[in-house]
Amino acid sequence: MLRDRANGALSEFMQYLASHPQAEQALPSLNALSQELGVSVASLREQLEVARALGLVDVRPRTGTRRLPYSFSPSIRQSLRYGIALDHAHFDTFADLRNHVESAYWLEAVGKLTAEDKSELESILARAWDKLRSRPVQVPHEEHRKLHLLIYSRLQNPFVTGLLEAYWDAYEAVGLNVFAGGYEYLEEVWQYHQKMVESIRTGDYEAGHRALSEHTELITHRP
Repeated sequence: MLRDRANGALSEFMQYLASHPQAEQALPSLNALSQELGVSVASLREQLEVARALGLVDVRPRTGTRRLPYSFSPSIRQSLRYGIALDHAHFDTFADLRNHVESAYWLEAVGKLTAEDKSELESILARAWDKLRSRPVQVPHEEHRKLHLLIYSRLQNPFVTGLLEAYWDAYEAVGLNVFAGGYEYLEEVWQYHQKMVESIRTGDYEAGHRALSEHTELITHRP
């Protein structure tokens, strides 16, 4: 069994999750699973904690354990947090990966957006400008995150969306959500967002891609 694990085989608990659709409702107790799978309760408890850390299951005292919809972001988030704690420069490296992913999937992502999505993008943009023009100025971080994630939300690719979600979690963890960098800088960032949203509304996706590229280049040189 240890040799199988070293070669990348799933644990007994994860194999059970993958092969039992009803696990989204409720899983049997660890004692029942131990008898069914032929694995000790202690081993299953360790496997359950790993699955929990990876965001595969939800464990609550009253409702028990159930499988969650698959998401790639929890596993990235855990590793990324450790990497940034080890070396803060890992955030910039991961941000560069995120920028390339957004650029590569831009045309496919914006082509799948619905009329409701486009309307919501315009609403997000309006809320961001309201914050920037308020006194005192407010940093529209929530709008920043929502705008980018909404653009890529229709891809139906859990690995792309998981990576992008993990980026924004890390962005907040390193404190960039409260970093203003001066009003002029924030205004320039949101002018690029304005161009991106307008290009999506008019169907000029290439212009939006150029604005996205210039926007990410600007962020890499933030004050």
